[in-house]
Amino acid sequence: MIRSILTLALTLLAGTAMAQDRRMSHCIAIADAAPGIEYLHKASFAAPVPDYSARITYVAHASFLIQTPGGLNMVTDYTGFIGNVDLIPDVVTMNHAHSTHWTANPDPAIPHVLRGWGEEFGQGIEHRLDLGEVYIRNVPTDIRSFNGVEEKGNSIFVFEFEGLCIGHLGHLHHEPDDAQFAALGRLDVVMAAVDGGMTLDLPTMLRVLKRLKSSVVIPMHWFQDYSLQAFLDGMSSEFDIVNEGAHSLTVSLRDLPDRPTVVVLRPNYLRAPAD
Repeated sequence: MIRSILTLALTLLAGTAMAQDRRMSHCIAIADAAPGIEYLHKASFAAPVPDYSARITYVAHASFLIQTPGGLNMVTDYTGFIGNVDLIPDVVTMNHAHSTHWTANPDPAIPHVLRGWGEEFGQGIEHRLDLGEVYIRNVPTDIRSFNGVEEKGNSIFVFEFEGLCIGHLGHLHHEPDDAQFAALGRLDVVMAAVDGGMTLDLPTMLRVLKRLKSSVVIPMHWFQDYSLQAFLDGMSSEFDIVNEGAHSLTVSLRDLPDRPTVVVLRPNYLRAPAD
């Protein structure tokens, strides 16, 4: 009974966003994490992604390479440089809080460039990109600006494929409201800025992540190990911590951890595989 009421409430809150989707989001729903944990791998970004899985590689700052079994490559908070490789992403997302999160001149060969803000100040933008294997959508958020606050100035991007819901919180400057949480839906994996100052303050970010209850949290946008450690200390009472110096992870819906887990990845620009 309680579960039914909660599901109905979330559905009503997310109704507007869902009504505008040409493809129904499977992430805007209540779901239980699958048992088991077997998601860390040290595969090269050039290796094939296993079936039913997603590979997430930490490139730099807030940029991640997200790859699918079908060979799609997507880069978050794209700055125009991901390393000394010839890789042309299929999709890039950008947020314009700072120049380290976007570029004014993305490679014209990139098929899909998704900006997290609108052409006019405060206008916002909506993305619902269906590539068959992947469905990408955004939830606009406000950001601080020279003019005070720019409404809908940035976006949280959600990538849906292989049954997974992967969210990148972007340059989040405020705690999402109930409608935004509902529009996000379930996030199995979430990348979150944990600097504690330029984005959300640490107590608020901890509260956001504990409400999301994602199976895997990947910290990003940290400048010193002490700020990262402060975040890990704040999460350790409710989340397991995995900090093994990995650069990437491969995760599937069937092997998400039973207990929510923070997985620390170390940023490293992409390099061409050795012959």
